[in-house]
Amino acid sequence: MSSHGAPIPMTSTACGPLTGVAEVPGDKSISHRSLILGAMAVGETTINGLLEGQDVLDTAKAMRAFGAEVTDHGGGSWSVQGVGVGGFAEPENVIDCGNSGTGVRLIMGAMATSPITATFTGDASLNGRPMARITDPLALFGCQSVGRKGGRLPMTLVGAADPVPVRYEVPVPSAQVKSAVLLAGLNTPGQTVVIEAEATRDHTERMLAGFGAEVSVEQTDAGRVITLTGQPELKPQHIDVPRDPSSAAFPVCAALIVPGSDVLVPGIGLNPTRAGVFTTLREMGADLTYENEREEGGEPVADLRARFSPDLKGIEVPPERAASMIDEYPVLSVVAAFAEGQTVMRGVKELRVKESDRIDAMATGLLANGIEVEDGPDWWIVTGRGHGEVPGGAICASHLDHRIAMSFMILGMASQKPVQLDDGGPIATSFPIFEPLMQQLGAQVTRNAG
Repeated sequence: MSSHGAPIPMTSTACGPLTGVAEVPGDKSISHRSLILGAMAVGETTINGLLEGQDVLDTAKAMRAFGAEVTDHGGGSWSVQGVGVGGFAEPENVIDCGNSGTGVRLIMGAMATSPITATFTGDASLNGRPMARITDPLALFGCQSVGRKGGRLPMTLVGAADPVPVRYEVPVPSAQVKSAVLLAGLNTPGQTVVIEAEATRDHTERMLAGFGAEVSVEQTDAGRVITLTGQPELKPQHIDVPRDPSSAAFPVCAALIVPGSDVLVPGIGLNPTRAGVFTTLREMGADLTYENEREEGGEPVADLRARFSPDLKGIEVPPERAASMIDEYPVLSVVAAFAEGQTVMRGVKELRVKESDRIDAMATGLLANGIEVEDGPDWWIVTGRGHGEVPGGAICASHLDHRIAMSFMILGMASQKPVQLDDGGPIATSFPIFEPLMQQLGAQVTRNAG
């Protein structure tokens, strides 16, 4: 069952060259944070290029429930009239975050140090994901939480009336955990300190500074130490959202495996904490170039050109790169299926607690399509068959996971037999224009009749 309706079975069939310009949507991570920090600023924040996928729309709805005025002006242009740090009102109803782990975890952090109570829920996938990794550090501020067994949604949070500053060492690389703690620190007197042994995406730190918060980042022997001084007055901003590198990975990877392809993906954010997949693809021998490199809104940006690459080689992906490409391993495993030799991915246990167990979901689907896969608790290995040698022909399960769904659709574009998907509905949560965009490039992605 799709998160927002009946299942949408889909089929992807081998196609001719993919050519043209792929204008992917705005960055999901930055879109979420723009709405939340805009709601915590004093005055009107304007946003251009907001990703209007269901995940981000659910965050916009949540900010309205906490008292901010959020307006859609059309064409990706939005405004947020903020209520200030500590100004959240208590929601009248349950906050439904749909499929979005990022949304619910960041919102929990933002409200955890205000003296209000809020109840959160989501779809079946989100309600199965662990929240203790967020509620445990939020409890250190004085926030109380009650949820289902295993720390799962639905869950009620009672914000701290008198929050105390926290020094927290993130136990696993997670930008969501780091960001939740920093957002909780905004309405806490004194300094909140977060230490991460491995760098994760740093949009929250960059955007906090842009909104006028006093935040410093220091590299030490213990890792990155982020220090936030609480109770600032955040100043409203104008934000141009760069295009999402995680979404860009799909047309890029498709172009690499479909013969004759030449696709330009303009305006992609290349924040070094997010761009690991493109580095990895180039190491595999991908014909992938950066054009018109520039900076927009404090973020590095470039146009990506991806061309068919028939001589891809399997590699061992450095474990320390995992945090910078954690969401791209599913589609990377598809490219690995068309490479020669083994692609080894280690240090990726975070994949087991995403919208689905992504290692298991991809391993099962790849095996069904004739690809050899081995996996363990925090690693997996895909043995590629080389260009033109992937059988395909299976029906794959999306597990209510947008990235799993899109990855199997990319697989079908270059496999010998069509690849089917039980439910493409979840794609709308992050990449609502995936189907028409890929079809415009020349892909044969169709919804099954009946």
